[in-house]
Parts: sequence; structure tokens; C-alpha cells
Amino acid sequence: MTTKAVKGAVIPIIPQEIDEYEQEVAKYRGEEWEPDQFMAWRLIRGVYGQRQPDSQMLRVKIPYGGLTADQLESLGVIAKELVPLKKGHFTTRENMQFHHMTLEAAAKAMRELATTGLSTREACGNTVRNVAGCPMAGVCAEEPFDVTPYAAAYARYFVRHPLTQKMPRKIKTAFSGCDRDCAITSIHDVGFIPKIKDGERGFKMVMGGGLSIMPRIAPTLYEFVSVNEYLKVTEAALRIFDRSEELRKNRMKARIKFLINRIGIDEFRELVEREMEQEWAQKSFDPTPLLYVDEEDQDAPKLEAFSRADTEGDSEDTSEFHIWSKSNVFSQRQTGYKTVLIKIPLGDVHDWQFQVLGRITREYAGSRARVTQQQNLMLRWVPEGAIYDVWKELKHIGLGESGANEISDVTSCPGTDSCKLGITASMGLGWELRRSLLKLDTSDPLVRGLHIKMSGCPNSCGQHHIADIGFHGGSMKGPGGNQIPAYEMFLGGSYDGSDPRIGQRMPVKIPAKRASEALREVLDFYSKEHLEGEEFTKFVDRVGLKPFEAIAATHREVGTLGPDTIDVYMDWEKTTLYKVERGEGECAA
Repeated sequence: MTTKAVKGAVIPIIPQEIDEYEQEVAKYRGEEWEPDQFMAWRLIRGVYGQRQPDSQMLRVKIPYGGLTADQLESLGVIAKELVPLKKGHFTTRENMQFHHMTLEAAAKAMRELATTGLSTREACGNTVRNVAGCPMAGVCAEEPFDVTPYAAAYARYFVRHPLTQKMPRKIKTAFSGCDRDCAITSIHDVGFIPKIKDGERGFKMVMGGGLSIMPRIAPTLYEFVSVNEYLKVTEAALRIFDRSEELRKNRMKARIKFLINRIGIDEFRELVEREMEQEWAQKSFDPTPLLYVDEEDQDAPKLEAFSRADTEGDSEDTSEFHIWSKSNVFSQRQTGYKTVLIKIPLGDVHDWQFQVLGRITREYAGSRARVTQQQNLMLRWVPEGAIYDVWKELKHIGLGESGANEISDVTSCPGTDSCKLGITASMGLGWELRRSLLKLDTSDPLVRGLHIKMSGCPNSCGQHHIADIGFHGGSMKGPGGNQIPAYEMFLGGSYDGSDPRIGQRMPVKIPAKRASEALREVLDFYSKEHLEGEEFTKFVDRVGLKPFEAIAATHREVGTLGPDTIDVYMDWEKTTLYKVERGEGECAA
């Protein structure tokens, strides 16, 4: 097949693949496909079934989180013309998801994406999924070197690779820019952190991390792997994973973390080294031909064009601007330029916001932006003199809110709004917690810096396991046997590179409509009782779970279903009595 060269395309665009997708959709409509076989086929093309009949989620891969202004505008075209809700959703793995689409609309979206170099290829299915990256890569003062070209080479190497089209389960990969591990390699199947050894570039390589069932922090496979070897080492590991037929017997326990947990990282390393002795590995794995070198500095706005003498703002909004700039603006290593972190509430972007974001990115940020795993968007190469103007424009479209990556910047997966595996309406809870937290007194920086995350089921697409305070959806029964949407709370998780940890699970379920009250009481307890400088993870270690269980227990009891209690028997943003309705998920198809 012929590939199409498109500026900004990390994943090669093959127009014939979209033609093929349309043809196979027509065959499926004509009942020439068995549904299960077609499901596995379309997943590799990035089309994922929802709980609503004949409704699809289209997942767009954004390698290392990098977007151009043109690509932001292209996403906006899709949201406006092809998506019923007129919005897209940034995920915790730096993808863009569009919901409630038809199979046919997905093909039109693929064509639109291709014009700006974006692809859905292998965004779903048992493949190498989107490669996540650090949003500061290339502009961070602490990085040994820019990992962006190598993350892109990794994505290019494994996409459409014969080995990775039908593995036991999916592989999630992340490239961080420094030891701070902003890309959270610790929870990925494969992770890379850059190192320089004896003048040579390479990576610390970790494998076997993950959340969901049996959450694990990834152990270190190698302290140093040369950039000329990292693709070979990864392929060797994936070949071992692919041959692990016992994993295919139970797809729910088929992630590579289960294999590594069972045999140990040392034995797994021995298998990798033996695999690299095989004939396939006796060639050059120099990534140079695959590198994606994006010379951002050449497109950066000229500093002299934004030499605003007064960056304080107009008198009426000086205070608001200062608060925003303190939490959302960061220095990059290039003198005179800043990065601007745009707080995207729960990752949702409306069609008209995409268009303005594209224009702002083009005008003020050299047409470059990065998606983060906290569902936000970072502009890069913003001249210091343009910061106030950027904020005014963001504020105009409802995205000028302060507190990015702080307590009110909650993270959530879509939950029962669209996901077959969802148990609760996590997005509804997310919006409620956000409203509550925006009213919170955050004068205590330790409280302000907490991270709140939630998932609509145990699978942790909202990364609740690594939040300071995390929620995962479940259900409980009231006195009369009626079902109630509920959450389990996790405490003391962290994705800090120096101390990543899985939160401790509290054995008390809280009704969904009581979760906001319970959270406020947990925060009040921490605010009053923590020692000077004592972060939440250390506080949980010191006091244990018992005090938190006591708080949760006061919210657990619910009266029999009746006029005074009916609200508790309904989920957030829902108007009918709650009932667990969980379909067959496609994650393991």
C-alpha cells in the first residue's frame, strides 16, 4: 500500500486502509461478517463499540501527545460535523475520543484526520496502543535529551508490525523526559526514561506496570538500554509476551504484568536476552530512519513581536490573571518562552473551542501543543510577552481557569455515559466534585496540590489507583434490595517519579450521591490533622485507614426507597432508578 506524506504525521497515512474500512463496513451491514470477527477487525482501526446500540467511539492516536494547530482544527471539524454531542474527550493516555458515532461517520472522520496526519490505526485492540509522552519533552531544563523523536520512532516501528496485530492483550507505552516521570512510565506495560551513559544516549527501561486488576508499579528491566537497542529489546519482550499461550486462556488476566509478576523480572530479563540471540535480532535497530524530528524552535513566535511591557493585565482582572499564571504557566529551558497549561475540565472540548484553540496555538505557540495524561492541553513556545493575551483568549472560550493539575482539576473516564463496562456515571460524579472543589478553601498548598481521580469501574481508565484520593464505581443495595450506585475510595496513591505508589483501598462503599460529602470530610480531616509539610501520602501512612473508614461509614446508610430517598437511588446526571447494566467489553476482544 502507498503511504501518504502529510506534515505532522507521526503514523504513516495509508489512504487505501480507509477505503478498505468503508468496504468492510458495507459488508458488515450486508451481514457478510460475523459480529465478533468484525468487532476484532474494526478495533484495530480504532473503532470501539459503546453500550448504546449501533453507536461507536472513535479513538484518535496522538503519539507522545503532540498536536499541531491544523490537527486541533481538524478535530474540531469532526466534533462539529460528525459527532452528535459536538465535543471530543481527551483521555488519560493522550488520545482523543469521539462518542456516539456511526460506523459510516467514523470513515468520514478518518479521512478528515488523514488530511492533517492523524490516525486511528491500532488505537484499540490487542496492539501497541498510543505512545504517551511528557508534555515538556524538548523544552524541559532537566531532561538529558529530547525523547520526542524516539517516542515517534517507537510508534512508527510497531504500527502495522506483523507481531503486534493480535497479541494476548494490549501494550501501553510511555516515554518520560526526565526522572520526574511526567509520562507515568511506572503504570505502563513498557516505559522509557532517558539516560546518558559514557556519552551515549539511552533509556532506563521498565516493564510490567499497570492498573485495573492487580495494579502494579513497573519493575526495572534494564537500567540502561542504548537508543540503538531499545526497539530490539522491546520487540524481544513482545515476542515472549506473544508466545505466552497461557495468557490467551483468560483475556482478563493476559496483560504482560501478569507474566512478569508470575515469573519475576529477573527470569523475564533472561528470556529477553535469549530472545535477542535469535536470527531476527541480528540486524541493525538504529532508529535514525524512523525518527520524527520536529524543529519547533524554527516555527516559534519571534520574541520581539510580543514585547508587551505590561504583562500584569488590565486593572479589573489583574488578580485573576496572576492566580492563573502562577498555577498554569511554566518556564521552558529556552530563554524568553513559556509553556501554558490549559485546564480542560474533565477532558471535554467543544467543537467551537477546538477551532479557537487551533488559532491560539498557531498565533502564540508556533502551532505546537501537547496533550497531558491529566486530560489537559499544554501550549509550548509562548513568548513571555504574550501570556496575558493568551489568557484573555482562553478565558473568552471558558478555558482560562486556574488550578491546572491541582485539586479542582479532577480526572474521569466516560463511565456509563458510553462505556459497556461502566458501572457508574463517573463523569457525572466528576462534574459534581469539580463544582464542590471549586468552592473549597485551598489556601493550604498541601490541600490545593492533591489529585482527585475517578473511574466508572475497577479498570482504572481514570487512573484512580494513583490519585491522592481516587474513586472507582460499584454498586450496593439499599434496605429493600434496590440497587444504589456507589464508589470505593482509594487513598494515598501517587504518580510522582520519586515515589510512585498504588493507593490503599478502603473496604467501605459510599453511595454515589454521598461521595462529595465524604470527600469534603476527608479533606477537612487532612487539613486539620496533618503535620507541617506532611503530604497526603505520608499522612495516610501515619494515621492509617481507620479514621477514613469511620468518615465513610457515616455516609453509607441509606433509607428504604421512597420519596425522601429516591435521589440516592439514582446516579449523577441520571433521571431513572439505578440498575447495573454492564455489557461485554471490547478491551480484550
